[in-house]
Amino acid sequence: MSLILGIETSTKICSVAVSDGEKLLAIEEEGGAYSHSEKLTLFIQKVLDKANVQLKDLDVIAVSKGPGSYTGLRIGVSVAKGLCYALDKPIIAVDTLQAMARNSSLSGDLFCPMIDARRMEVYTALYDVDNKAVTPISAKIIDENSFYEELANQKITFFGDGAEKCKEVLGQAINASFSDKGLPSAEFINQIALEKFQQKEFEDVAYFEPYYLKDFVGTTPKKLL
Repeated sequence: MSLILGIETSTKICSVAVSDGEKLLAIEEEGGAYSHSEKLTLFIQKVLDKANVQLKDLDVIAVSKGPGSYTGLRIGVSVAKGLCYALDKPIIAVDTLQAMARNSSLSGDLFCPMIDARRMEVYTALYDVDNKAVTPISAKIIDENSFYEELANQKITFFGDGAEKCKEVLGQAINASFSDKGLPSAEFINQIALEKFQQKEFEDVAYFEPYYLKDFVGTTPKKLL
């Protein structure tokens, strides 16, 4: 038995799931706006109620570690660490992009999750059919030469909230396809977390921090007229 509570807040999607081993017991998720601070704890309680599980019953807390939204990641990791401290449970960190590429509904030779990083920049990496990283995670500015070598002889499926803006640039490539599936979900966080749990790949709760990839840059609010 391995009861896992998974948290995914790296993008506008707020997603929470409870699983027992490979079985998904309950999931609650919603997208459209950054409202994790309002919804995350509510979603946690909802999935626990649906799964008929109490916090003390959990074996581990899993959280999407990034890259992604600075604020979203901080909220998700802060809540996960708070639960671990309160319950004396271990924490597992899962690569956001790898979890996105875990979606079994996707098809292709390579899978390219993309998280919007403003303008034509995305957080991305390539994964094979076994969910192994083919290229390292990076912040990439997309142009007509992006993925040129890979697209020459392999079919790549692009997906995620950063893929749509890249479709106009890469959509004409013969081996490029775009999917509206593969969005961040706690369901896939838990699948990878189960493997890490079995290998006892835990983070240090005190020192673990999200993987932002890029430094946070604040903006000055515009003055109201």
